[in-house]
Amino acid sequence: MTADLVIEAEGLVKTFGKTKALQGVDLAVPRGTVLGVLGPNGAGKTTAVRILSTLLPPDAGTARISGFDVVRDAERVRRTIGLTGQYASVDEDLSGRQNLELFGTLLELGRAGSRRRAVELLEWFDLTAAADRPAKTYSGGMRRRLDLAASLVGSPDVIFLDEPTTGLDPAKREDMWDVVRSLVTNGSTVLLTTQYLEEADALADAITVIDHGRVIAYDTPEGLKRVVGGQTLEVRPSDPAHLSRIAAILSEVGSGAQADEIRKGVLAVPVTDDAALTESVARFAAAGIAVTELSLHLPSLDEVFFTLTGRTASEDDTTSLKEVAA
Repeated sequence: MTADLVIEAEGLVKTFGKTKALQGVDLAVPRGTVLGVLGPNGAGKTTAVRILSTLLPPDAGTARISGFDVVRDAERVRRTIGLTGQYASVDEDLSGRQNLELFGTLLELGRAGSRRRAVELLEWFDLTAAADRPAKTYSGGMRRRLDLAASLVGSPDVIFLDEPTTGLDPAKREDMWDVVRSLVTNGSTVLLTTQYLEEADALADAITVIDHGRVIAYDTPEGLKRVVGGQTLEVRPSDPAHLSRIAAILSEVGSGAQADEIRKGVLAVPVTDDAALTESVARFAAAGIAVTELSLHLPSLDEVFFTLTGRTASEDDTTSLKEVAA
């Protein structure tokens, strides 16, 4: 294992009947970073997580967590990791406090240690007020936070988050993002699967895209955005009457590319490098044209994903694996 890699997989293969869930997947996650794993439904993301967390043996290939083989050293791997899957793992008849103390007992923290850790996590996840209510009375967001808290009882070095914010409203999703950032700040390493492109963009240091059981791209979020081409320069003039003059300048800055009105009063043109921004500012000033908006940006991850896979991240794949969710 490379010294700074905490999660490392090489050539993972897994089949379910005639369906090839994984076809030689490689993954690498350096210590203290977040790897986002993206892919359509049925692409193999959850299968990979289940193998890495020792819940499913690979048919071929190897995987190591903190240097421990997930097959030969499964027990040691389980003591190193935390897992939050797509479905809640807590007992809904128990209270939030009882659930966390139960996990502490199973992890041999002792009675006092389990109680102490439960109090810490309930406070961290803003569940103290509901700590003694049955989990079945919690809202969806509260249950999701409790589920993540349960995966952290043992203070794991490596955390697998398999679509942890599915079903949460945007505000609760951002709360969960703050939790993930805190985990990494405290030294944890995170592998995150998600269908929310903005989630990967906000959290991941690097992104692996899986489709039909194969890795089809790996790079930083910024690197992946360059897959669909260069950058786009967008301009909104203060006076809409200047749109035609702006369009002519943008065409020159964009090496002859046509400037299109992408929103009412906003023109955009593809450009090849950052110099286009400073050049356009100089030309607008020379022409005496004032602008209220001027931005240079890379394509979105949604555009990247569509370019790579031919479909959106949330679009169902007809080969979705029911066996994996069972």
